[in-house]
Amino acid sequence: MNDEKLQATFNQQAASAYDSQWARLAPFRDALHLLAAAVLTGLPAEAHILCVGAGTGAEIIALAEKFPGWHFTAVEPSAPMLDVFRRKAQEQGIASRCTFHAGYLDSLPHGEPYDAATSLLVSHFILQQDERAGFFRGIRERLRPDGWLINSDLASDVDASHYGALLEVWMRTMAGADLSQEKLEQMRTAYRRDVAILAPKLVGGIIASAGFDAPVQFYQCGLIHGWFARTSQGVRQAGGPA
Repeated sequence: MNDEKLQATFNQQAASAYDSQWARLAPFRDALHLLAAAVLTGLPAEAHILCVGAGTGAEIIALAEKFPGWHFTAVEPSAPMLDVFRRKAQEQGIASRCTFHAGYLDSLPHGEPYDAATSLLVSHFILQQDERAGFFRGIRERLRPDGWLINSDLASDVDASHYGALLEVWMRTMAGADLSQEKLEQMRTAYRRDVAILAPKLVGGIIASAGFDAPVQFYQCGLIHGWFARTSQGVRQAGGPA
């Protein structure tokens, strides 16, 4: 899916209703945020975190509550989604700790490197594997030599005999978000055409190819998988991103 199509897709999701639409599936999100916070607990008290594809800011709000000294840069191509997060950040009293960037990562001005980055349910929209590796490389280049990545994506071996059964359970779960039958069928079509659902091992390999150590899968719930990784030892020994 190209950048323009991806941005249009999220703009069409009625940003003001996005959170309420998916509220019934919040346990997926909350469990991922809980584990991600555990992975990142050792970061400095005033760490700077890059959130790519921040959406309405769910992971930032969760991390900001647990780590009151952290600062966040929210990168989000959908201006309506970012506006929702900006309002929520003001309500939560964390707006002063946030930088809001409407656009893609490559348009974010370069500055001091980040201690960690999150990319939650983003990279599976990049269909070409070399471009997907480039996406992670762009994140790695923004990190400190010892920086961390938290990534999650839809992933599965779609050629495996069990995939059909897993997909059916997943679609029943999605129906819990009050999606119409038409919307569910659109989702099925999107999974075949507009989402790169790859085997978890392959996703891990793509991340590693971008300059990270071998990723550790630390989360799975249905089709959602999560990995953490650090910038590779070679990058760290070189004193910074290549």
